[in-house]
Amino acid sequence: MKKININEKLSLFDEYWNPKIVRELNNQHIKLAKFKGEFIWHKHENEDEMFYVLKGSFVMEFRDRKEQVNENEFLIVPKGVEHRPVAEKEVSVMLFEPISTVNTGAKKNNFTKIDLDKI
Repeated sequence: MKKININEKLSLFDEYWNPKIVRELNNQHIKLAKFKGEFIWHKHENEDEMFYVLKGSFVMEFRDRKEQVNENEFLIVPKGVEHRPVAEKEVSVMLFEPISTVNTGAKKNNFTKIDLDKI
């Protein structure tokens, strides 16, 4: 039981689209990530994802619409919904997702991160 300083943890990495595990909570990972540019279209068949914007903003694209997510806002993407985050400028995000979640869903490519760093 130790408090976590989010800004301190964010200062430990610079790479984009490479989530870091900060803690576990009820079979969920609490992750920090930095986004910039376009991610890939993907979905998670069995997991919902929560994206909480700490700094900056990004657009979550869905096949039928786009949703702007600003600082101090969050968005939950339900399981089975195809989506793609896009960030024009760097954005810092906290993610809440089941431990089983792979960042690219069933798709495997150069964005896929299986063994995440713990910070």
